[in-house]
Amino acid sequence: MSSTSSAARIPVQTSPISCKELTLRVLVLGILLSVVMGAANVYVGLKAGMTVSASIPAAVMAMLLFKLLFRNSSILEANQVQTCASAGESLAAGVIFTMPAMVLIGFWDSFDFWSVTVIAVTGGLLGILFMIPMRKVFILNNTELAFPEGVACAAVLKSGDESNTAAAQQGEGRNLLLGGLIGAGVAIAGKLFGVIAGTLEVAASTGSRIFYFGGDLSPMLIAIGFIVRLNVALLIFIGGAISWLFAIPLLGGGELYPIALDGAYEIWSTQIRYVGVGAMVLGGFASLMSVRHGLIAAVRELKNNLANSNLSKPDLDRDIPAWAILSMGLGCVVVLTLVNYSFTGGYGITLLSTVVMLVMAFFFTAVASYLVGLVGNSNSPVSGMTITAVLVAGGMLWLFNYTGMDAMVATLGVAAIVCCAASTSGDICNDLKTGSIVGAAPFRQQIMQIIGVFVAAFVMSPVLNLLNNTVEGGIGGRELSAPQASLFASLARGFSGETALPWDMIALGVLVGAAILVADAILKRRGTTFRAHLMPIAVGMYLPFGIAIPILIGGIIAHFHVRGSAAPDHDRVLQRGVLFSSGVIAGEALLSVGLACLTALGVQSLDPGLPAGVVTLISVITAAAVIVAFFKLTKPRLL
Repeated sequence: MSSTSSAARIPVQTSPISCKELTLRVLVLGILLSVVMGAANVYVGLKAGMTVSASIPAAVMAMLLFKLLFRNSSILEANQVQTCASAGESLAAGVIFTMPAMVLIGFWDSFDFWSVTVIAVTGGLLGILFMIPMRKVFILNNTELAFPEGVACAAVLKSGDESNTAAAQQGEGRNLLLGGLIGAGVAIAGKLFGVIAGTLEVAASTGSRIFYFGGDLSPMLIAIGFIVRLNVALLIFIGGAISWLFAIPLLGGGELYPIALDGAYEIWSTQIRYVGVGAMVLGGFASLMSVRHGLIAAVRELKNNLANSNLSKPDLDRDIPAWAILSMGLGCVVVLTLVNYSFTGGYGITLLSTVVMLVMAFFFTAVASYLVGLVGNSNSPVSGMTITAVLVAGGMLWLFNYTGMDAMVATLGVAAIVCCAASTSGDICNDLKTGSIVGAAPFRQQIMQIIGVFVAAFVMSPVLNLLNNTVEGGIGGRELSAPQASLFASLARGFSGETALPWDMIALGVLVGAAILVADAILKRRGTTFRAHLMPIAVGMYLPFGIAIPILIGGIIAHFHVRGSAAPDHDRVLQRGVLFSSGVIAGEALLSVGLACLTALGVQSLDPGLPAGVVTLISVITAAAVIVAFFKLTKPRLL
């Protein structure tokens, strides 16, 4: 089935629904979930290098809580809650992919509260404001984009609205809670008691070759793989295999490292993962070219909104007024200019970096909106867009002869705004598609998105400081490797003249990316269901390989459930598993943040000091038990 035909059949609500939409309970629950999802995804993103869309989990939780507590709740109320809650997750991605680089380059000793908060608010707000004029272009007037996650979220909302039995409500709540207990239990066993290893990995040297294999013991990563499904999970694994199983042994240099495991990580971090950078750069520019016509249409739409009164339109066709968009946008520009000046102290570099960040944020808002419609919010290659922005900003600053710390900070400032804008714009595009299907008013969703971004921005810095100060190795260490931020820090150092970038590896990555694009075009032409999307492969190249293994396991489990079901609606088949997986992610992530709080209060690990062999044995048994439990507890009821 082509994307055009499937998108064309997406049902859109064209007449208003007579029920409540924005209420006090919606605001309270939406704000609460925005904070919780934001805090949880700070940990998820720093560890896994990716976040998972919070729209479906938040929609399920909202429907569940409203049905249990309020009999007169509506589907539109639940939709507004998930709109606000998902803003926390999307903003977390924008912040954690970039802001830790400020600490890694030595500009900050800790995460400055007001700087992080202001960048998060303005970057997230720009993403929303830039996307609003594109709503008709990408959501209403585009038959190519299928919006897989937006449609799935709408299906979940409608299914929950139709399910009024107490047994169904209790089953959904039990599944969510059970997932949370499993995720939290493994986190407690590993991080508090030390009886489970974080990663099972081994490396060996043979002459100059280093051979590595390993996997993280994290139910959260299996849950991520289940949600993104086999195609994306397999692509991430392929990228990891290219880097760790083939490129590291081929590159050689193992004789330089007495410990093979340390050598594998060093070769990957200083050389191999830059192949993934080159591939993502190509992917970013390819994505930009694919939405050039949409950008022009969005500018025309903004002009039309300025010329015509928005108040006379029906609710289902109303956006935030154009004058409000321009006013808030101008305020963001002023604030960002002041922030850039406070970072660099120079008028020229402030003006240049501000212009670059605004232009890049606008362009990649369109790219993110388009790609969310194409592959879903969880699979949107925000990292690739941000890397492209880093290279453009670094190149412009280099051309104007700006170097040193000022150039690094200005480059990372551009990256932060672009990343926050791309993350939130993709999220609101996904949410607005859901809203168009269930009959929500666009301007009310846009208001909830702004509220969610504003509230979530205030928890980013405290959580980042907490994790950086309490997790072993801090942010950038083994547990929280923060791969994107580490990469952006390296790129900023390279452009500023602090270090030399491995341009040969980046160029090789561009060639690899070109080959993948050609392969994907061939697969698309043949109409195969499996696609070789460039960004997930490139992401796998620069993630630690241990992350790819459990993600692949989760994708395989989801594939078995879909394959074993006769139901054509795969989203409905996997709904029970997605709910369970969401609980696992929330349980492990929030418990990890909670343990960090205990560490900050002086509570030490209760490690009993078991021999390494015993810990390994317990870890293997636990991993097997989690996989079996995952397979059984995510099995759809349709089977």
